Amino acid sequence: MTRIPGNFRSPTTVGRCFALLIIVVLSLFIQANVAHADLLAEDDRVSIIFGPITYHYSHNPEHNPFPWFTGIEWESASRWEMGGALFRNSFSQPSGYLYGGKRWIVGSPDEHIFFKVTGGALIGYVKPNDKKIPVNANGLGLGIIPAVGYKYQRASTQLVILGTSGFMWTLGYDLWN
Repeated sequence: MTRIPGNFRSPTTVGRCFALLIIVVLSLFIQANVAHADLLAEDDRVSIIFGPITYHYSHNPEHNPFPWFTGIEWESASRWEMGGALFRNSFSQPSGYLYGGKRWIVGSPDEHIFFKVTGGALIGYVKPNDKKIPVNANGLGLGIIPAVGYKYQRASTQLVILGTSGFMWTLGYDLWN
């Protein structure tokens, strides 16, 4: 049996995934008019999200406070959303999150407080840290992640609750609104 070189844990693969994410974001931004006519409805939103800092409830010198969480998210007019992100998990392992969810807002569409819950596949929690998330098989796990945030025009910020481990602060910007 021939083994294909490389895996998700290699820096080269993570770099390629990050480059692909950037290409997708730029393509959406550049092709916004075409995408709007064919793919996006009038009130849909496409955002980029960056999470620079994570705070862990328990102190552990192995915990990574800088996840470099980078993602893209689509939200429909009815506030259902889908997204994907790349990041370094609490143990500095290259990881990803592919998800769907729902957002609830309090206020006007241009300025509001929001609450959202997402759920989906967490990828990259491998040995020796594979038991750090409740549902995980060979690096493919399940995540249910709530967040609370504030949006002003095209910019947003949110506090993402990471279960009993900690929370992450993120910044977002609407590429298409």
